[in-house]
Amino acid sequence: MNPFARKKWVKRQTDPINDRLTELDEVNAKNARDIKDVDARAQAGIQKAQSSADAANQLAMNANTEAQNASSTAQGASTHVDGLNTTVNGLDQYHQITDLTIKFRGGSPALSEDSKTKLDELASSLTGREGYILEMEAHSPMAGSAGIQSSERLVEAVKRYLVTEHQIPVYRMHSVALGNEASVTGTNDEDQKPERVRESSVQLRLMENSLAARAAASPQGASAAAGTEQP
Repeated sequence: MNPFARKKWVKRQTDPINDRLTELDEVNAKNARDIKDVDARAQAGIQKAQSSADAANQLAMNANTEAQNASSTAQGASTHVDGLNTTVNGLDQYHQITDLTIKFRGGSPALSEDSKTKLDELASSLTGREGYILEMEAHSPMAGSAGIQSSERLVEAVKRYLVTEHQIPVYRMHSVALGNEASVTGTNDEDQKPERVRESSVQLRLMENSLAARAAASPQGASAAAGTEQP
């Protein structure tokens, strides 16, 4: 048999096999690429799931910490409320420390030197004191609205002096202008009559809150209270 013809015959026999092998190589290569791609996606999915799990765990830890903080805050609030209740219950527990009367001549709101001295001494006793208010009642012998207006000018003069000369806070002073109205005196007699107002004056009462005084007690405040308290 011709060798050349034999080679051609062999080639015809092997070409389909070679083509099939080439096709299988391409299939194997594609499968390898697909497997690699699937593996990459799987790894990415695993990492994402792990990250989500880590984030969820962190959120759970944060929630637990916040719950503990909330519990501590609630306990602190409860303690604070108890303290507020104690404070509120004692807000109206005021007692009188000093009773002082400032007199005016002829209804003029000008303060005399004697009146200024009395107010200076009162202001000095307030140094370092907490939990106090100054109650003021202004009186005038004038009748009707004229008496009210006159007594308003008198009490404003006293308040202005205490604020400008001694920096007493305005919120510490509570005043009322009564004109020629005065307190009722006497016993329980039904026929008792109000005492007639004969001169212009402002009556001051230093009132101390016993609860605040105990909470903010100091040697300076105690000495001031001892120096002003009336027998």
